Order: sequence, then C-alpha cells, then structure tokens
Amino acid sequence: QLQASGGGSVRAGGSLRLSCAASGSIFSIIAWVWVRQAPGKEREMVATLIRGIANYGDSVKGRFTFSRGNATFTVLQMNNLQPEDAAMYSCNARDIRGITYWGQGTQVTVSS
Repeated sequence: QLQASGGGSVRAGGSLRLSCAASGSIFSIIAWVWVRQAPGKEREMVATLIRGIANYGDSVKGRFTFSRGNATFTVLQMNNLQPEDAAMYSCNARDIRGITYWGQGTQVTVSS
C-alpha cells in the first residue's frame, strides 16, 4: 500500500514536506505522481517523478521540488505555499510491472 503523510496547516509563505511510502508487496516504483484536489475544483497534477525525471505543474513550478525519490519512498518539498495550494494531496505510483497504486490523501491548509 501507499502511505502519504506530511500535510498540515501553514501560513502563506510557509513550507511543508509531503512523503509517500510504499510498503507490503509494492516494490521497484518507477513513477511517482502527486495530484491535488480542492473542493469544487478539478483534480490537478502537481508533480511527477518518472524514472528519475521530475516535472511540475505550472502553478507550482519553482516552489515545489522532489527532494527524495527512490523505489519505495518519495518526498515532495513545498515552499512558499499560497492559499490556492490548499487541497487534498494524493500520491500514486507505478511499479516496474506496470501496476498503479493509490495512496490516501493528506490535507494541506494554507491561511493568508
């Protein structure tokens, strides 16, 4: 299973680190994806790390960075958070066998 953690409440300009860890029968992750969804909004791709290559959504470029990423664990560093970043953040991962896994979400709240 995937376990996402690290969400919380911060003031605008603050930082959070989101982690996503694979356990059990999940191994050899080759692709990590973070998505977010705020109430009343479409789900948005935040960041992907595919075979070591990172890509970020336009709204988070320059502020969010994968600080770690390996076969079973990844960390997304989120800096200069803004109220519009508030959402439920979820991770998913695809392993070397092509199986996709979803983790539960972690809530991020940003106050102005």
